[in-house]
Amino acid sequence: MVFSSNPLSLSVPDPTFDTWLRDSGYLEILDHHSSSSAAPAATSSTTTTTTTVTGLFISFFSNVLTLLSLFTLNPFSKLTTDDFSGPTPSWTRSFFADYGSYSFPSGFDQARLRANENVKRYARNYVSLFIIFFACTLYQMPLALIGLISSLALWDTFKFCSDKWGWDRYPVIRQVLVRTAQCVAAVILVCLNVQMALFCALGVSYTVMIMHAAFRKLTPAKQPTRGR
Repeated sequence: MVFSSNPLSLSVPDPTFDTWLRDSGYLEILDHHSSSSAAPAATSSTTTTTTTVTGLFISFFSNVLTLLSLFTLNPFSKLTTDDFSGPTPSWTRSFFADYGSYSFPSGFDQARLRANENVKRYARNYVSLFIIFFACTLYQMPLALIGLISSLALWDTFKFCSDKWGWDRYPVIRQVLVRTAQCVAAVILVCLNVQMALFCALGVSYTVMIMHAAFRKLTPAKQPTRGR
């Protein structure tokens, strides 16, 4: 006897079964369930040449729309501070893994499920990638690096002078000096293209993050330990 993708379909409808998987934390089963349920639809139109070509065009445009829809997601909506306080997942075993850990999402729903969950799981890895991309961008743009260092040095100098001469006792003068320092720092950052370096690093890191999160298959959050 061959069972359908939902072995409990005789008593539990598919939406209810999917909701139970999501609420119980079995997201990897839900990911596999959505992939297997979409597989027959991709290979059903193979009877004639016309239907085959039509199916290829439909599949191509569906994949293009899925890729474009990835950039309409908001993967940061479910992030919390706890996602950044835990240990960083392994780069080799968890984050990159092997070739079999990746697949094209079957649709927007699966892409959204993967993106939201993987961004939570690998938040610290993505932050590390952004820092690396930003450092590489500053290396390629020396003036931006000089501008960033200059603005940091300006605020350190302001803090040192404030502590030395007790500007806290003169709130009006201190407020004027703070605004002046902010304007000078903004001019330095704009003139030396620090905002362009930040924008490039954000664009590249966000693209890498959203593509990795959508193509990375969901795996159990905690691998079961094998007893001896």
